[in-house]
Amino acid sequence: MRTSRQVRVLAGVLLAASLGLAGCSESGGDSKSSYADAPTAAPTAAQGAGGGAAEDGKSARRSPRLAPSVIRTASLEVEVRDVPGALAKARQVTEDAGGYVGEESTDRDDDGGERTRVVLRVPSERYAEVLGSLQGTGKLLRRTARAQDVTDQVVDVDSRIKSQRASVARVRELMDRAEKLTDVVALEGELSSREADLEALLAQQASLKDRTGLATITLSLAGKGAHPAADDDTPGFLDALSGGWHAFLTMLRWIALVVGAVLPFAALLALLVFLWHRVVRPRLPRRQAPAPLPGSLPRARPVPESGAPVSGEHK
Repeated sequence: MRTSRQVRVLAGVLLAASLGLAGCSESGGDSKSSYADAPTAAPTAAQGAGGGAAEDGKSARRSPRLAPSVIRTASLEVEVRDVPGALAKARQVTEDAGGYVGEESTDRDDDGGERTRVVLRVPSERYAEVLGSLQGTGKLLRRTARAQDVTDQVVDVDSRIKSQRASVARVRELMDRAEKLTDVVALEGELSSREADLEALLAQQASLKDRTGLATITLSLAGKGAHPAADDDTPGFLDALSGGWHAFLTMLRWIALVVGAVLPFAALLALLVFLWHRVVRPRLPRRQAPAPLPGSLPRARPVPESGAPVSGEHK
C-alpha cells in the first residue's frame, strides 16, 4: 500500500514539474521573440523616416524655384557739351558690356543745336552699371525706368511648346500608320495647322528671350541750348495759324499740279474742236430737203374767219 501511494505522489510531482518547465520555456520563447523583433522594428522606422526625407528631397529637386524673367526698359535725357563725343562714349560703354546699338538718329533745331537719339541693347545683368555710366556723360535732365515681370508668361509659353511638340509627334505617328488616302490628307492638314501653331509659339519664346536677356535703354543727347521739348505739346493760336497757312499753300500747290497735268489734254481737245468746226465740218456734204412725192394733192388754204380781212383785199 505504501509503495503504490509513493508512486502516485512521485507521478504527481513529475507531472507538476513538467508543466512548470513547459510554461517557463514558452515565456522564454516569447521574450526572445520580442527581443528579436525589436531591432527589426527599429530599422523599419528608420527606413520610413529616411524614405520620407528622400521623397521631400526629390520633390524639392523636381520643383526648383524659377529665376524671375524681367523686361527692363529705361529712358535718359542728358545735356552734354560735345554730342558726338558723348555718343562715342555711350557706344563704347555699350560694347564693353556686351551690347549693341539698335537705332540712331541725329537732327538740328532752328538755333543750330544738335540732338541725338540712340537706342541701346545691353545684357540685363549689366543694365544698372551701363545706366549709371550713361548718366555720368553730362547733366541729367530726365530719367524713366520700368521693369515688367513676365515669368508666368515665359513658363506658360514653354509649357505650351512642349505640349505642341508632343502633339506634332503624335500626328506624325498617325500619318506613318495611316493606310487610306483620305486619312493621310486629313492628317496632313492637321499636321500643318499644329506646326504653324508651334512656329508661332517658338517666335513668341524667342521674342521673350530677347527682351528679357537684353535691356533697352533709350538715350537722348542734347547740346548746350538745345533742350528737349517741353511736355506740353498743346498747339496755340500761332501754331494753328501757321498750320492753316501751310495747308492753304499745300492746297494751291496741289491745284497747280492738277491744272498742269490736265492742261495738255485740254489744249489737245480744244485743237480738235477747232479743226472740226473750221476744216472738217464745212467740207461735209449738206443734206438737201426731200422733194414732194408725185401725185400728191395740194393742200387747201384755211378758210378765213368771218370778219377777218381776206388776203389781197384792202379796206
